Amino acid sequence: MNHIISIRDLERPEIDCLLDKAALIQANQYNESALKGRILALLFFEPSTRTRMSFDAAMARLGGTSIGVDNVEASSMAKGETLADTIRVVSGYADAIVLRHPKEGAARLASEFSSVPVINAGDGAGQHPSQTLLDLYTIRQSMPLERIKIGLLGDLRYGRTAHSLAHALSQYGATLHTISPKGLELPSAIAEELAENGTEIIEHDDVSRVITGLDVLYVTRIQRERFPDSASYFKVASSYRITPDLLSGVKEHFIVLHPLPRLDEIDPRVDQLPHARYFEQSRNGIPVRMAMLQKVMS
Repeated sequence: MNHIISIRDLERPEIDCLLDKAALIQANQYNESALKGRILALLFFEPSTRTRMSFDAAMARLGGTSIGVDNVEASSMAKGETLADTIRVVSGYADAIVLRHPKEGAARLASEFSSVPVINAGDGAGQHPSQTLLDLYTIRQSMPLERIKIGLLGDLRYGRTAHSLAHALSQYGATLHTISPKGLELPSAIAEELAENGTEIIEHDDVSRVITGLDVLYVTRIQRERFPDSASYFKVASSYRITPDLLSGVKEHFIVLHPLPRLDEIDPRVDQLPHARYFEQSRNGIPVRMAMLQKVMS
């Protein structure tokens, strides 16, 4: 069954195929009735704007329909129903399931009980493969993916988007420059796995010292919802900020990405610079997720 749980489930040729398909879709070369009569279940047990709405829109653009639950309180899980039972039930109502859940590993568990394909829309601090695919797609619009130098800035401990992107770029020979507040470094297990696969990882404590050598800067917010208490969060909040002055002297093709939402880690003045691609990145969620839906439901 065509589940998409982790970017590590996809080999490079499969990733390239999805990105090529997304490019055709963005050029309006797709069948608007490709998923007519099909139903997508959207199960979101964590807040979402971009992922939730773009999957819904992607399904509509392909002629299908969506049904969904937007929080635990609106489902029988509030009554104590297990995720496994919820998935068993919902897979009888739809042709595929998109799941966001606060617990790492929830999407993998769901795939074991589902009779239809499951797409992981984010599982705690785990993986977020659809975000990674649109990140790769956005980078590819500006430069080849092969052997880029990318800075991963922010919450690298809990940031599932950074985890997924790091794994994906390891298939393209990227050099990863990591910059994070103390205590939010890339987990050692992930760093060791990447290193074993030949990925070069260089740690920094100041983005200003490395930014002029980068092709891409991937900024993430400090995720308050992942911290055990407010005190721990406020110790590292507002640790960094991308400003126009910081970006003076960067490479001409350099781009700034952010999975959004942002707080104060990117100065709004950066939005007007040609390097800012995060809103374009968000829009790219539509063609990329259309390609994903066709892959798992066709």
